[in-house]
Amino acid sequence: TFLVFSDYARNAIRMSALMRLRVVYVMTHDAINLGEDGPTHQPVEHLPALRLIPHLDVWRPCDAVETQAAWNAGVTRRDGPSLLALSRQALPHQPRSDAQLDAIARGAYVLADADAPQLVMIATGAEVALAMAARERLAAEGIAARVVSMPCTGAFDRQDATWRKAVLPPAVPRLAIEAAQPDLWWKTLAGAPRSAVIGIDRFGESAPADALAERFGFTIEAIVAAAKDLVT
Repeated sequence: TFLVFSDYARNAIRMSALMRLRVVYVMTHDAINLGEDGPTHQPVEHLPALRLIPHLDVWRPCDAVETQAAWNAGVTRRDGPSLLALSRQALPHQPRSDAQLDAIARGAYVLADADAPQLVMIATGAEVALAMAARERLAAEGIAARVVSMPCTGAFDRQDATWRKAVLPPAVPRLAIEAAQPDLWWKTLAGAPRSAVIGIDRFGESAPADALAERFGFTIEAIVAAAKDLVT
C-alpha cells in the first residue's frame, strides 16, 4: 500500500518490532513524486517516524538491485521486521561491482567515488539518481564528489566504526538528499566539518511530479548549488 497509509498499520508494525517478528512490510509511493494526489497521499514525515521504531529496519532502495538486496535482508533477518519503501516511478539501474553488491546489506556503501573527494553526497531511493547526475555536473566544474547510497540507516548504524568511517570520512563535508522530513539526517552528518540536508519540512502539494521536484529543490541544479556552498 502507499507509504502514507502506514499510519493505519503503525500499531501492528510497532508490535511486530516489539516482538522482533520476521515480517516484511512493502510500501509504495514513497515521496512527493506521486504528484496530483496531493499532500494527503504524499508521505513527508513517515520515513523518519518509521525509522524511530526500535528493531524496525526501513529500506528505501534506489533501483531493482537494492530492492532485491532489501528483500533478502528482510526475509533472512531473525531479530525484527523490515519495511521496504518503494517509489511510484521507474528508477534507473545503477551499475555496481561485486564488492558494491555485497555492501548493500550493510545499509550504506560508496556507489560512485572520486580521488580525494571534496564532498560526500548521501542519498536514498529516487534521490540517488539525482545525486549521481549532480556528481557528473560537479566533476565537469572541477569538484570531486563521492556518492553514498544509504538504503537503510539502521543497518548502517550497526556496522563497525571502521566501515562507517570508510564510507563517510570524518574530514569531508556531507550533503544528505532525501525527499522526506530531514531532522534525523543530522545524526548521520554529525562530525563532518560542514554539512547540509536537502529535505522537505512541510506538507506536499498537488501538481505534476516534475513541478513538485522543482518547487521542493529536488533537481540536479539545486543539488549542485548546495554542494558548491559546502566546498567553496
